[in-house]
Parts: sequence; C-alpha cells; structure tokens
Amino acid sequence: MKRHKLTKRQLEIMKILWSSPNPMIASDIEKCNPTLNINTVQACLRALVKENFIKIADIVYSGTVLTRSYSPVLTKEEYLLDTFEDVFESSSNTLLASLINTRTDPKELDELEKMIARKKAEIKEN
Repeated sequence: MKRHKLTKRQLEIMKILWSSPNPMIASDIEKCNPTLNINTVQACLRALVKENFIKIADIVYSGTVLTRSYSPVLTKEEYLLDTFEDVFESSSNTLLASLINTRTDPKELDELEKMIARKKAEIKEN
C-alpha cells in the first residue's frame, strides 16, 4: 500500500510508538514529548490511522474514561525502506553502496558482510 510522507509531528509520534513495547493512548504520547499538545497528538493519530501507519489496538480506560490505544502497523525499518525507495526510485543497491562507502569501522563492515551471507543462505534454502 502506497503511503504519504509523514509530517514532522507525525514522525515524532511514530518514533514514540515504535519505541514502546505496548500500545499507547494519546495522553501517554503527549507526555513522552513536551513539544506536543493533546490536540496535535489527536489530529496526527487520526491522520496516521487514515493512512494506515497505525491501528487502533484496543479501547482502554484512562482513569474513568474509555479511550483508544494505538500501535504501529509498519516497523521503523519498513518505513525507512519505503521512504528510501520513494526518494531514490531505484534498487536497494544504492543504499548498500552508501552504507559501505560511509563506514570506517571494520567491525561494521564485517557485520554487513554477515548480514549479506545470512540473506544469501536464506534465499538458497527457499
């Protein structure tokens, strides 16, 4: 599914949701970032649900009031890959080349090689 680019505020909310192991309600999201107010959070949550970035995970009590809790539909990695493909409109080879060219730590390069080897083995098994 093709998604729109996130606004700055929407991305801030997504980062909070990605970092949480559990679904969150709007007031908890607001508490995580002092630059957000509840009206902004609620507006962003509505837009994120509409664009299928997040889903309503449950209806829970917040004090004595029922409220929605939200969880991400896609991972941070999936969002980054989608964004990369939108920006560069090319294969992931460009991203891999960029990673290799910017890494100066041999351990990081070794880890990239291991990841490639694991993926090759996985593909051969299937």
